[in-house]
Amino acid sequence: MNPVIAKYLMFAGVALLLVGAAFYFFGDKLTWLGRLPGDIRIDRKDGGGFYGPIVTCIVLSLLLNLIIVLIRRFFG
Repeated sequence: MNPVIAKYLMFAGVALLLVGAAFYFFGDKLTWLGRLPGDIRIDRKDGGGFYGPIVTCIVLSLLLNLIIVLIRRFFG
């Protein structure tokens, strides 16, 4: 296996571990996630509905891009 791919796989595993630990320990503090202004939620009386977390996806995308840029700048 290519050593570069192995390095990326190890980094992805550590990143998933850190995200999982954050949700495990700080899950009650992250209740705002998915309820930002601009997220679309349509509830119907018959139990159906639609949920579109548009703003949450944009915020998470910006944060992940910032983290990736910082990692590539300092460790790349």
